[in-house]
Amino acid sequence: MARFLVGTIAAIGHVNPALPIVRQLVAQGHEVWWYTGQGFQAKVEATGAHHVPIRRGIDITLPGSIPEEWAERRDALKGFAQFKFYLKYAFIDAAVTQLQDLSEILQEFPADVLLCDVFFLGMSWLHEQTRLPWAGFGMSALPFNSRDTAPFGLAMQPNHSAFGQLRNRGLNWLSKHVLMRDVSIYLDQIRLRVGLPPEGQDFFGAALSPFLYLQGTTPSFEYPRRDLPAQIHFIGSSLQLPTADFVPPAWWQDLQSETPVVHVTQGTIATQANNLIVPTLQALANEAVLVVATTGGQAIEGLNLESIPANVRLEPFLPHAHLLPHVDVMVTNGGFNGVQMALANGVPLVTAGQTEEKPEICARVRWTGTGIDLKTNTPTPTQIRAAVQTVLASPRYKQNAQRFQEEIKLYNSAVRAATLLETLATTKQPILRKSEAA
Repeated sequence: MARFLVGTIAAIGHVNPALPIVRQLVAQGHEVWWYTGQGFQAKVEATGAHHVPIRRGIDITLPGSIPEEWAERRDALKGFAQFKFYLKYAFIDAAVTQLQDLSEILQEFPADVLLCDVFFLGMSWLHEQTRLPWAGFGMSALPFNSRDTAPFGLAMQPNHSAFGQLRNRGLNWLSKHVLMRDVSIYLDQIRLRVGLPPEGQDFFGAALSPFLYLQGTTPSFEYPRRDLPAQIHFIGSSLQLPTADFVPPAWWQDLQSETPVVHVTQGTIATQANNLIVPTLQALANEAVLVVATTGGQAIEGLNLESIPANVRLEPFLPHAHLLPHVDVMVTNGGFNGVQMALANGVPLVTAGQTEEKPEICARVRWTGTGIDLKTNTPTPTQIRAAVQTVLASPRYKQNAQRFQEEIKLYNSAVRAATLLETLATTKQPILRKSEAA
């Protein structure tokens, strides 16, 4: 039996992908302590792990925990500038208190292996102080620099021509020395504050474990990279499974008709309903489709709708594991986990997201041919209507999504991840892909 100390950012998109991995580790006889926000205690304990709440720093699962000034600064920025703000003032700053808390926890729980999501930087700093082996897992697109891709955050698709290679080289230089230089400088300043030497790394280079990195999707969703680090393993999508306690709403039988079903979701982080839900309801109000909208937990009354169209079914939340098998098109702001769930069910997409790292996810949807990227955070009803009509009328989007569905079926994500982590616990050495282990 090994002891695993897990750390995740206290947000559902960071916690949910780890749930099946932790559940599998516990089922295989290992002891797991999991450090994250208080709001996730029940979810953590349901896996059989021991929940450890955030002791210092901001726990965003607690009401009113985000300082108003911080939120105002964040909301004043858009696109790439907002993306950098999150890296510096959400993830790098949080690593300071993560390190303090985790150092205390190790005195109570002498872990053998450390595991965290890619944005949880404090775990890599704990490794530097203790030399314990650590693994990371991806709950977004691969963010690491490559000569075959443009820098993460620019949402540019690959170009393998001579011009494309020149473009990548120039943009990677520009990112390191200009666009992201302030983030690297800030990272070194905070490292010095906690007694670690400056290394001049970019954020994601610092977040890549040299031992093991579990990427929560299949290879076909990622841009090809000839220089993919050997410790990165694709484990398939961490999927939600149907649960026996699901009570369907009264209208559930409407999903059994021949009418195409369009699901629109605003996700759980960027939840401004006027960005996507409201214009989608307006766009499809007179179309021959059934629209199932979920608000990400927001009260329906908070949408301030004058009326709800007759073809709309509106709920605060519906489990994707139960809903998506009935859906023909999913309209989403491009959250990674939601996109993976759609593809696991063979559902093509219409995406519209420009916050956090969502532009990168939306770009991959376009690149894989599994949907249409509207390239905006606030699409108009006309844009949404045209995109949904195109996806419904063009078989290739459905066929491409179904191709991903078949690929995802080849993976048992939780078992694959737990097996790799067990090997790390046993060997304490980097776990390299077989073709590159020699």
